[in-house]
Amino acid sequence: QVQLVEHGGGLVQPGGSLRLSCAASGSRFRAYALGWYRQAPGQQRELVAEITFSGRTNYADSVKGRFTVSRDNAKNTVDLQMNSLKPEDTAVYYCTADSGGALMPDYWGQGTQVTVSS
Repeated sequence: QVQLVEHGGGLVQPGGSLRLSCAASGSRFRAYALGWYRQAPGQQRELVAEITFSGRTNYADSVKGRFTVSRDNAKNTVDLQMNSLKPEDTAVYYCTADSGGALMPDYWGQGTQVTVSS
């Protein structure tokens, strides 16, 4: 069982920055890809960014150049640095752990609200 706990959500103005952090605990998660999904009001959940144990990354086109995902394998954490935030980035953001054996991540955090508004 893997537990994921997010921190760092909040209210920011358009053009601002925010950093989300996620701490992982449990067994057999080190080889998992870690990442972030989000769900905006009235929308489906979508992949924002993911990173493998070796450091390979993948981003949604809508966040490329603005968001950066990173992980610290020694600390068992994954972060999402969000810059140049837009109102359309408003969503609940979920930390995820993915073994690659299914279409969706195996484990999900509780979610943290990010609101971008003036």
